[in-house]
Amino acid sequence: MGKIRFASVWLGGCSGCHMSFLDLDEWLIDLAELVEVVYSPIADAKVFPSNVDVTLIEGAVCNEDNLEVLHTIRERSRLLVSFGDCAVTGNVPAMRNPLGDVDPILQVVYVEAADAQGQYPVESGVVPPLLPRVRPVHECVRVDAFISGCPPSADRIKAALEAIVAGETPHLTGSQLKAG
Repeated sequence: MGKIRFASVWLGGCSGCHMSFLDLDEWLIDLAELVEVVYSPIADAKVFPSNVDVTLIEGAVCNEDNLEVLHTIRERSRLLVSFGDCAVTGNVPAMRNPLGDVDPILQVVYVEAADAQGQYPVESGVVPPLLPRVRPVHECVRVDAFISGCPPSADRIKAALEAIVAGETPHLTGSQLKAG
């Protein structure tokens, strides 16, 4: 059997989950023998590939670009894992949801609080349009497994990845991660 085609993605979040992933330290060498990293912010690939076996998604769905790339990822990934509390619940990025409409927020941040010449960043490619509400990944696409934590510990990530490379789908039960 060939290597598992592995991807990780960072949407709206702080990159703490990827930092925790790097805390796997020496086990990353063992993992590298089992997976081929085909996409990751760590590898800096530009286009999400086809036929990905497993994708870990960090971060909430905050803007139109996040939503667009998420649909592409779901379409091209066999197993999709919400990776960390922002992806699982919306967490910190979703703290803007109770504030309601994004237009008044943008007005304050980009116009009223600007030092000089305040204006909305509307030019294409500068700032992607915000969604009306920040959403966890599973509200937008089907998710196969969840790794909670802010960020999840390296031990939780390792347990999930060990299940995945063994051909199992990881499932959280209480505070334990079990394969099933």
